[in-house]
Amino acid sequence: MVRVLAVDDEKPALEELLYLLRSDPRVRSAEGATDATEALRRIGRALEAGPDGEDAIDVVFLDIHMAGLTGLDIARLIAGFARPPLIVFVTAHEGFALQAFDLKAVDYVLKPVRRERLAEAVRRVRELAEPAIVPQVPEQIPVELGGVTRFVSVDDIAYVEAQGDYARLHTDTGSHLVRIPLSTLEERWAARGFVRIHRSHLVALRRIDELRLDAGTTTVRVGSAELAVSRRHARQLRDLLMRQARG
Repeated sequence: MVRVLAVDDEKPALEELLYLLRSDPRVRSAEGATDATEALRRIGRALEAGPDGEDAIDVVFLDIHMAGLTGLDIARLIAGFARPPLIVFVTAHEGFALQAFDLKAVDYVLKPVRRERLAEAVRRVRELAEPAIVPQVPEQIPVELGGVTRFVSVDDIAYVEAQGDYARLHTDTGSHLVRIPLSTLEERWAARGFVRIHRSHLVALRRIDELRLDAGTTTVRVGSAELAVSRRHARQLRDLLMRQARG
């Protein structure tokens, strides 16, 4: 669901736009601003809060003709921000479409706003603000055992131990030696939640049962194994575990 800021210096037009936006089930929230100063203040506050903050804004619906700064002026200023929200122009004038799309506007909606046309703009915004999630296919890694090749799912691996140019994969049912450096697995499996805790160990974050601090030494428990955490990696690991616990 998308979070919207609508900007129009004509209050009746703004209220009508907000009513239509709030009636769309894909819109999580829709707030209004009647001038550029208020709009830029809200956008700045949203950027400070971050994408998950309660003041976050995914898209700004902008009128073009307004007193003071125009919608085009506001869009140019927004484009200079580090993480600018998307822009949709809502205007009674057809002649600014080229300028609007030069500013990378997602859509250009003409007044009077029709519900169906606004719904199309929201659809386009949602596609960009909430890209489709492609499910991860469980990766299989081949291991040799007594002349037989087996395939171990990465999701079954609790931690990995470096052994020279090899790596030993530890699962709940045993371990397997593969000729892959730990640094290669660290890079390949970062997106799957594996983190380096020591020069000798790579651990699946979700499999850590306990983090222990004792006399300046940090260790983690993964199943029945207790693994040392190097000082270099301890702070990052604590932060990751706290973030995971929050949800």
